[in-house]
Amino acid sequence: MPEPDPQFTEYQADNLVIGGGIAGIITALELLEGGQSVVLIDADTPERFGGLAIWAFGGMALAETREQKRMGVTDSADLLLEDWIRFGELEDHDDWPLAWARSYAEESRVLIYDWITELGLKFMPAVNWVERGDSLKGNSVPRYHILWGTGRELVQTLIAKLLHHANASNLTVLHSHRAIGVDFVEGAAAGCHGVDENTSQPFRARAKNTIVATGGINGSVEKVRENWPQDWHPLPDFFLNGANPLSDGAIHESVANSGGALTHLEKMWNYAGGVPHPQAHFEGHGLALVPPKTCLWLDPDGAQLTHSAMVNGFDTNEMCQQVVEYPYTWMVLNRKIIKKELAISGAEHNPRVVNHQLIRFLIGTLFGNNWLIDKMLDESPDFISADNWEELTGKMNSLSGENRIEAATLKAVAADYDGAMTDPARRASHPQVSRIMKAREWRTDKLRTCNLQPIGDEKAWPLIAIRLYFVSRKSMGGLQTDLQCRVLNQSGEPMPNLYAVGEAAGFGGGGASGKRSLEGTFLSGCILTARKAATAILDIPS
Repeated sequence: MPEPDPQFTEYQADNLVIGGGIAGIITALELLEGGQSVVLIDADTPERFGGLAIWAFGGMALAETREQKRMGVTDSADLLLEDWIRFGELEDHDDWPLAWARSYAEESRVLIYDWITELGLKFMPAVNWVERGDSLKGNSVPRYHILWGTGRELVQTLIAKLLHHANASNLTVLHSHRAIGVDFVEGAAAGCHGVDENTSQPFRARAKNTIVATGGINGSVEKVRENWPQDWHPLPDFFLNGANPLSDGAIHESVANSGGALTHLEKMWNYAGGVPHPQAHFEGHGLALVPPKTCLWLDPDGAQLTHSAMVNGFDTNEMCQQVVEYPYTWMVLNRKIIKKELAISGAEHNPRVVNHQLIRFLIGTLFGNNWLIDKMLDESPDFISADNWEELTGKMNSLSGENRIEAATLKAVAADYDGAMTDPARRASHPQVSRIMKAREWRTDKLRTCNLQPIGDEKAWPLIAIRLYFVSRKSMGGLQTDLQCRVLNQSGEPMPNLYAVGEAAGFGGGGASGKRSLEGTFLSGCILTARKAATAILDIPS
């Protein structure tokens, strides 16, 4: 260890965890339970301890669960892995991502599902079927499990366990402390340096083991643009940020500058449609919508996006590729459709789930979430309501500041779409209608999807339009790690005393998901990598 420097506030422990998100908290907790001391550095405030998991819906891709069995779903680790590799288009040379995909499939039942239930937390009884696939087959069976209480309850439970642990005297948590770089001594990680944002005082933390849990790169608009996939259409001039701006890739760069391997940073999980957050927590903060399956999705000129993937629940990646070329898109539907089908990703706009209000949740599912629609119409200028087509197009053009949409054209596009729903001869061949019908075959989707409801049905009005922007969300690449979560150098060898977990590690191996996620592999991927990292560290002989 280097000699103390009076210019720095010094901290020291067996382990240094850089990052106060769910992966960092779990790693710290398990190391504490193993009897080791921990310094946890969190760049955010105490109120935001837990990172994005505080706001996460809490969905997890899990196989062979009690919830699946109750719904008659037959699943297995082998089937999960088969779906994962095919949908993610993982390649044979992606050794570590493949190894982590296999680890997730084989170990998630015990290390994630059983562990969560042992914490006293529960999953909602209904299993959802997401990412079914479009041009490529995705999830063969429903396996998207949602936590009662959302990710927020998981975070609160773990923080309480961490701060009130019997070994809490061995824990130091430093909020508003931003790590700037990882420090190395004779080629081995020895801690980090940074600054206390409250006082501007520089600090240095020293430890035998350093665990990077800083999230991905998608909090930085610049990093997203820099790593944007070359085979995609370039990003629009403006897009929304659904990540934490503190996840800016600074520690990724620091490790890479010391020889660490960064992989698959061009692979990202984005959302095709979002709106600016009415109570934005940071510049460009976006709310990601869960798009209604029955909506009419239009380009800025009012032409329908006709690709078959423009139906939520099939292939989010392909949906994003369809919309990214536009500065914005439109969603047009009516009140009956939106109140039944619209959802907003995350805990903030799902209070019934957050607060375990089963009866109110079921009522909302059966009769519509009118409160949510009224809230967004009141708070967001991008939500528009109108009593006829002329009024709707007038408001749409006024909002965009561009007279690109004509009422007659919009009405005709809607009429053609409605015709496909009402004409039995057209339903099976229509790319959107056929997928609505397919989705409704699964009982959970049937509850949340209208039964071929025409938009032009005046009894279902008023008409609704939503202006949508592209939303950047998660990094699926990151620091390359082996199955012990050890960060690898550019020659594929472990960097001594350095680990990475969660999104910082691309949820395992620097890109375990490949090109596409089966969805529900992010929060759960943080749990898996954190637990395996702690196990590996605790197994090291003292």
